[in-house]
Amino acid sequence: MFKTRVAVDLTLLLDEQYPATWPGHVPFVRRTWNWYETTASGPEIWSSACGPYFTEVLIIDEHIGTHFDAPSHFLSYRAPGQAEPMCGDQVDPAVFCGDAVCIDVRDIVSGVAGISPPIQPTHILNTESQLGRRLGADDVVLFRSDWDARFYKSGPEGRAYAHDVLVTKTAPGWPAPDVPTIELLLERGVRCLGTDAPSMGPAQDGAPVHLAGLGGGMVFIECLGNLRAVPARGATFQFLPIKIARSSGGPGRALAWLAAEPQQTLPTD
Repeated sequence: MFKTRVAVDLTLLLDEQYPATWPGHVPFVRRTWNWYETTASGPEIWSSACGPYFTEVLIIDEHIGTHFDAPSHFLSYRAPGQAEPMCGDQVDPAVFCGDAVCIDVRDIVSGVAGISPPIQPTHILNTESQLGRRLGADDVVLFRSDWDARFYKSGPEGRAYAHDVLVTKTAPGWPAPDVPTIELLLERGVRCLGTDAPSMGPAQDGAPVHLAGLGGGMVFIECLGNLRAVPARGATFQFLPIKIARSSGGPGRALAWLAAEPQQTLPTD
């Protein structure tokens, strides 16, 4: 018997105790709407008014946890007669799937609080040299910094994920591509770019990178997790966002599909 694929989950866990939303945005909130039976849990009364089942109400930002940025996230509506930026529900789902090219940027560090060190075109050129080919439209490029493993923590420790970088400015920022790197990837035909950092843009000013990439027809997938489990090449990447009308993006589930070794089976009589 052969198991041809193994799924590796690259999605951050959503929980009220985790830094799931961008600082200043609506935090993740959930409330029990219906419970199996009417009961009291501390100060809360859980009701079974709708029937003997469990369901919750969620309040979420479009850019919560592992999510994507559609062009409309940074590109405002055009003047009459001009094309409007593509919203999340208009993005072709095929864009979110491709050959994963995972680029290790853990060695890029900044000693300046509130500042992201740049991922530069040389990182792309070096990757292409290792691949023996140029990147192209079938590739999904992923930047691995292990930011999630270091800082996506429950409770006060989670402030280091984004709050201490952006709000208090007491910690250096995550590695982020500069505009020339985005332009090189667009020239290569890459249309889906992912990162395990809180944003594709640098902490000091994320707008230019977003305008360059989203304006060129890219989508960004931000807040990925577990990229350490993805090989430099050889995996297939897939992201399935929820479909929200007129959205600026949305959260979803990200996976890497890896080829599995054939499994031996015992002979039968």
